[in-house]
Parts: sequence; C-alpha cells; structure tokens
Amino acid sequence: MTLALTLLAALAVGVSLGLLGGGGSILTVPVLVYVAGVETKQAIAMSLFVVGATSLAGVLPHARADRVRWRTGLLFGGAGMAGAYAGGRLAAHIPGGVLLAAFAVMMAVTAVAMLRGRPATAGGHVERPIFRILGEGVTVGLVTGLVGAGGGFLVVPALVLLGGLSMPAAVGTSLLVIAMKSFAGLAGYLSSVHIDWPLTLAVAGAAVVGGLAGSRLAGRVDPQRLRRAFGWFVLVMAAVVVTQQAPAAVRDALFGTPAGWAALGAAVVAVSAALLRHGAKRHGPPAARSAERAAPPVRR
Repeated sequence: MTLALTLLAALAVGVSLGLLGGGGSILTVPVLVYVAGVETKQAIAMSLFVVGATSLAGVLPHARADRVRWRTGLLFGGAGMAGAYAGGRLAAHIPGGVLLAAFAVMMAVTAVAMLRGRPATAGGHVERPIFRILGEGVTVGLVTGLVGAGGGFLVVPALVLLGGLSMPAAVGTSLLVIAMKSFAGLAGYLSSVHIDWPLTLAVAGAAVVGGLAGSRLAGRVDPQRLRRAFGWFVLVMAAVVVTQQAPAAVRDALFGTPAGWAALGAAVVAVSAALLRHGAKRHGPPAARSAERAAPPVRR
C-alpha cells in the first residue's frame, strides 16, 4: 500500500514538472520522507535522481520545438553542476533536521514566488555576460545540491533575467540545467549516502510517465490558475514540514491552545492579504481591465 501511494505521488510530481517546468524536488522529498518513510538525506539524494531523470526526458520535446538554448543552458548547467556537487558534499556535515528545515524555507520562498507570478520578458534571446551566467549557475546549483530544491522555479527566472531568454525558451532550457545539476548533486551525496535503487528507479519511472503526460496537458490548462493553486499547496506543505521538525512543546503551543490557533489564523490572513494586494497592483482594478478589453481598436 505504501509503495502504491509513493508511486501515485511520484506520478503527480512528474505531472507538475511537465506542466510548470519545476516543482519536482519540492514535492519529491516530502513524498519520500513522509509517505515512503525514507531518511532525510537519503530522500534528498533520491529526489535528485528522480528530478534529473524526469527533466532529461522532458528536454527532448522542447529541443524538437527549438525551445532549448544550448549555449546558455550548458554554461549555466555546468556552473550549476559545480555548485550542486559542492552542496552535496557539504550536506554530509549538516544534520538531517537542519537540512529539512532549510528545505521547508526553500518551499515557502518558492511558493510565494509562484503566487506573486514569474517575471516576463517580451523580447527574444539576448546574450548576457558569461560571468553573470556562471555566477548565478553556481549559486542555484549550491542550493540544489545542499537541500535538494531550487529547480525550475529558481532556474527559469534566472535564465530570463540573467540569460536573456524568452519564457518558453527558459522553460525548455531549464530542464537541461536541472538535469545536469541534479545528477551532479547526486554524485556529491553518493560519497556519504547509500540509496535504495529499486525504489528510486520505480519512483523515477512513475515521475517520467507523469512528466510526459504533464507536457501534453500544458497547453490545455490555464497556467496562471494552476501556478497559484500549486503555490498554495507548496506553502501548506512547507508548514507541515516545519511543524514536523518543531519541538513537541512548540507544536502543542500552536495546535493545542486557542492562542496558537489565533496566531496561525492571523498569519494565514496576513499572507493572503499581502499576496492579494500584490496581485491587485500587478493587474489593476477589474473595471479598468474590462474597459480595456471592451475598448474598440484605434484606427490609424
């Protein structure tokens, strides 16, 4: 039963990666830890293989559609591999609980970034200085190798802002980058962690199938609505991970007292209000948007 639930969750992870171009590791680590019962460091190492394999399979359709910028991807990915390998080696000296707490922080940051919306670019590919691409690649790779997170939702904005790529090209290129640095991070972990290969390969196979299905569904689902829903889900997952790692006294204070429930409710309301206010500023009042859509075209 546990294996069936794990594979079903892995299928969902693959679908999210195919639909959104990211989010694989954000879900894979909690699935392996809380559903499959895998130890934290082993789960992070396994997630790097799963996400790397799923991303590598997803590169092919994007490459056929000319949405992969090989120069930028290889430069960014090569730098990311160095950072990811260093992060994987460094993780051997950090307690698993600390890594899981850092992972929860990364989940929360990613969720807020998703709810706020990705940066957009209107132009085509613009060449950027090599050293800027390499520096950003090392930084993102270090985060990936250390906590098993920071895939597409960090890589795509970095490729847009620093790599000068359009959004479709950034999504395609990000899968190449994610695959490269995921396998490098895995190499760093394998020096100190032994993983369950049969379970890892089974989860990776399910995720690849889900990723191919997600790629087919990508054009049929409103990406903005899907990204917001997924963002809220990741935020809830981050709260669950933080709660699991908190001392028993803190959990009792938060969930066993009226004051704790009031504090949690106030936090949820504050975060929701801030995100809604940000969305209103980005898109303007509904009446203005409706008037803009209804206005007749200007003849010149």
